[in-house]
Amino acid sequence: MTESSKFGFIEHATDPVSYANGQTIFQEGDLGQHLYFVKSGEVAISVHDTVIDRIGPGDIFGEMALIDHKVRSATATAVSDTEVVPVDERRFLFLVQQHPYFAINLMSVLADRIRRRSES
Repeated sequence: MTESSKFGFIEHATDPVSYANGQTIFQEGDLGQHLYFVKSGEVAISVHDTVIDRIGPGDIFGEMALIDHKVRSATATAVSDTEVVPVDERRFLFLVQQHPYFAINLMSVLADRIRRRSES
């Protein structure tokens, strides 16, 4: 399965939000009430001003704070004009219940990110 098809059904959401190049989507320490699906553009994920990941179309970010109800552990910044689909907790729970592969794909993304962090 390609990266762009893991969460493709969110792609058709009618409520995307646009961020300009350089605009902060959320900051480390913020309360997290959404995860985000990237429709277009690119997002840099930083911890203590160091970029640790870049997220592109078809992928998600911001899931940790939604899952564990803790503050954001990183900052997300648009590095190009970017369009994202916010997913709140209610929608997230619906997706997990109604689309089991959503949860499996989310776990796959989390495992991949953990492996990459432990290798660096």
